[in-house]
Amino acid sequence: MNNSDNETSKTAAFKALIDKKSLQRVFRISYDVIWNIILFFIVIAIIGLFFVGGLGAGYFGSLVKDEPLRTEEDMVSAIFNYEETSEVYFDNDVFMGEVSSDIYREETSLDQVSQHIINGVIATEDEYFMTHNGIVPKAIMRAVFQEVSGAATQTGGSTLTQQIIKNQILTNEVSFDRKAKEIVLAMRLEHFMDKNEILEAYLNIVPFGRNASGRNIAGVQTAAEGIFGVDASEVNLAQAAFIAGLPQSPISYSPFTNGGQVKEEAGLAAGLSRQATVLNRMLDKEFISQAEYDEAIAFDLIASFTEGAPSTFEQYPYLTQEIKNRAEAIFKERLALADGYTLEELNQNDALNEQYSIHAQREISQGGYKIHTTINKDIYDVFQEVAANYSNYGPNKIARNNATGEPIMTEDPDTGESVPYNAPVQVGSVLRDNATGAIIAFVGGRDFDIQNRNFATNAPRQIGSTAKPLLVYGPALEEGLFQPGSIIADVKTNDPLYNPFPTNFTSSRYYGLTTVRQALTSSYNVSAARAYLDLLEIANPVPDYFLKMGFSGIEEEAYRYPSYALGSIGATVEENTNAYSTFGNNGQYSEGYMIDHIEDVTGEVVYQHEAEPTDVFSPETNYLMIDMLRDVLTSGTGRSARGSLNNPGIDWAGKTGTSNEFRDTWFVATNPNVTLGSWMGYEYEQQLNTGYSGRNQVFWAQLVNAATEVDPELMAPSGRFQRPNNIVSRSFSLVSGMQPSELTSDLGLVGTDLFNTKYVPTETDTSIISAEIVGVGDDTALVTGQTPNEFTRDSGYMFNPEWLEEKGYDQLEDITQLYPSRNGGWADLHLPDLTDEIEDDGSRPNPPSSVSKSGNILTWRASNTSDVIGYRIYRANDPDSQFSLYDTTVETRLNVGNAPAVYQIRAVDYFGRESNPTRPFIDGDFTEEEPEEPEEPEEPEEPEEPEEPEVPEEPEEPEVPDTPENPDEGNGGNQNGDTEENPPETPDDEPATGDA
Repeated sequence: MNNSDNETSKTAAFKALIDKKSLQRVFRISYDVIWNIILFFIVIAIIGLFFVGGLGAGYFGSLVKDEPLRTEEDMVSAIFNYEETSEVYFDNDVFMGEVSSDIYREETSLDQVSQHIINGVIATEDEYFMTHNGIVPKAIMRAVFQEVSGAATQTGGSTLTQQIIKNQILTNEVSFDRKAKEIVLAMRLEHFMDKNEILEAYLNIVPFGRNASGRNIAGVQTAAEGIFGVDASEVNLAQAAFIAGLPQSPISYSPFTNGGQVKEEAGLAAGLSRQATVLNRMLDKEFISQAEYDEAIAFDLIASFTEGAPSTFEQYPYLTQEIKNRAEAIFKERLALADGYTLEELNQNDALNEQYSIHAQREISQGGYKIHTTINKDIYDVFQEVAANYSNYGPNKIARNNATGEPIMTEDPDTGESVPYNAPVQVGSVLRDNATGAIIAFVGGRDFDIQNRNFATNAPRQIGSTAKPLLVYGPALEEGLFQPGSIIADVKTNDPLYNPFPTNFTSSRYYGLTTVRQALTSSYNVSAARAYLDLLEIANPVPDYFLKMGFSGIEEEAYRYPSYALGSIGATVEENTNAYSTFGNNGQYSEGYMIDHIEDVTGEVVYQHEAEPTDVFSPETNYLMIDMLRDVLTSGTGRSARGSLNNPGIDWAGKTGTSNEFRDTWFVATNPNVTLGSWMGYEYEQQLNTGYSGRNQVFWAQLVNAATEVDPELMAPSGRFQRPNNIVSRSFSLVSGMQPSELTSDLGLVGTDLFNTKYVPTETDTSIISAEIVGVGDDTALVTGQTPNEFTRDSGYMFNPEWLEEKGYDQLEDITQLYPSRNGGWADLHLPDLTDEIEDDGSRPNPPSSVSKSGNILTWRASNTSDVIGYRIYRANDPDSQFSLYDTTVETRLNVGNAPAVYQIRAVDYFGRESNPTRPFIDGDFTEEEPEEPEEPEEPEEPEEPEEPEVPEEPEEPEVPDTPENPDEGNGGNQNGDTEENPPETPDDEPATGDA
């Protein structure tokens, strides 16, 4: 069989097999089963897709249900709302610059933009831009999958249209809610605007990093000018590709730092890599040729960067930022109120607050408003010069964490390494108009580049003793509790409710009975704390006065802390200055403000500041405070400030302040026109070095001097604060503050001060009494029936025990603290504090000792018994005569003349008991002369040892002239010394024991 036959037979056999019905049946069944299985899964998949799609649609619908159906006019208007950057003006319409310190935009049209930029943007940001309807579903699904799967690298799914919606209508919030609204609005926008309009809007809206001045920029024309110094139509391919790549990550890809410097090589790498990516995609999309690509890659892009010019932000960083923040706050409230929200809802809902903050920022940056401020350009400029050139701030210190003590680290600008922050002393000052509240100028800090925190408006610190007039003395005067001549006891206080009680600057020093005026002038802490506690008994000065002057953030349960009187409350320099302007404005508080009015692009005023003055103090109280605060500068803690003024005769009134551990130093003062407050301290609250108060006062004075040269009429008014008719001058007791009595006048303890006629004291002083007193040691005591009256001091003056008890002074640990000094009339005013404390032990006192004489003066050493009130001196004509009382004294010396005599001294105690006498002191030569008899010459008489003179017995009853009672009563022995021997002679440098 040949090959042909074989092939024929095989074919016939195969056909025969196929024709078999069994095989066909098996194939058909298998086919049916497989198809049904596939069909089942297809049906399940379709059902699943519908289910998931339904869920997705429902979820999507729930996300956008609150989004209003925007009209074409609304959407197009919102998209093109970027034409004008708002402007800021100093007072008197002096132009300052653009309000937005962090973004700058110049509008352009699409025909003025290089086609290379357009192609580069489309190639990298939205390759399907010309064909999609606002969204790219594939890109959205990819983004959703990446979000759900948590992919590390997410490519995003936003078209140019979506990016416009996000920037101009919605917010930058990262949420499905915002993304869903973005998708709906993007699709809707595509129906209202053609592709060229959308592209033009995009190129004017999106941010492009920073320009050569370090300023944030938006819009392609601004980018071309700010980076390369050319128009958007004039860039070459390499520059266009660089610009087109910036929107993806503007700050990272920007070639400039926020200071306007070109980044180092490592910092430029990201932007140059992004440029290469843009060129590659343009080549792939055939927007450019290979030759154009090669030329662009070879171009020296860095060399084409432009140089920047100082921006408004660079010239006025503190001011620009402050105006921007305040303008945003104004618009945030206006926009929220216009949408039906209340200020309470806005402040309590963080999400709502953030939403309207973004709306406000957008409104200002896009609205073309003209914001007119109260800032005087010339005064503001000289304030910055003073701050920059002041040479006595004090040393820098390493900043440390107050809780751990670890150093605060910062980046070294040269090496980029982390190093301890060597912090300077910072400063903050505010000058404002008293009547209107207009802030005229301020100093925000030493250097915005060091720390871009405004220490004048945004750095609350403890206000120290500047709180005393605001929280203590002003309210106390208003309530009638005190007047400038009222007396406060600056003494140690042991009160378990307030432990530890505040102390004075010198913690061991107290100032006794002092006037309110003196306590304020010298800033006594104890006086202020005691006055505050007294004030709390009749009023609540925090809500009734303090909070009315613009302070906030004080917990109600802390109102009763006496430390509040010393300024443990935190406030900004602006707040403290505003409060002190109340004194400069006749007792009326008006809130400080920096934005006077705002105009829209048509010139219509859309915001006007309106003052809302609050009555805090009466004119009488206010003037009394002003008059006392004048003394702070003339004779108190603020003398350095006045001494540094070029015009010291101006009517300034102010107060110094220091916080705990000397971390803050303040000086705030007002004149009839303006109030200026100044603070110094370290940002991280290190302790200031010695001399801090003087440094701050001199700085304050230099600000005044500089501003006076600019505007003397404002800063140096010729008039003075006007005294109301109800203020009178009256005399008062320096002991009690009441009307002087005859006794206080005799002592010279009378002062004169100003009073509100409503509160002139009408009661006469009862704090001093005239009484028979004796000296007991270093103190005094009232004479009792047992006390010998020969030691009574004539015309004695003593604190009235009843008055001391009434005032609670009898409970003091040391009642001598009541003395403000021991000079003048105070030296003659005695304390009765020993009267009830002298105990009668029933024994006679110990005698004095060491009697001696020099010239005519007889002296002796005092008795060592504590209750001795004086001494009796007995005299005999000679050693054989009887002693009689010669004199009495409260001293330990007496002039006895030069006649020969013999003396004995006895101590007398408070209860009239007399001590044993001292041994006789013989003054003179009482040896009898021997008759002259011839002696044998060969045996001259040897001198003999003198015999101890015999001590004559004392008379039984020595005459005691003018003594109303027996000095021996209760002595327990015979005063004549018949049964007791005199003590042996004792050397002059040792006391006699008196116990023989």
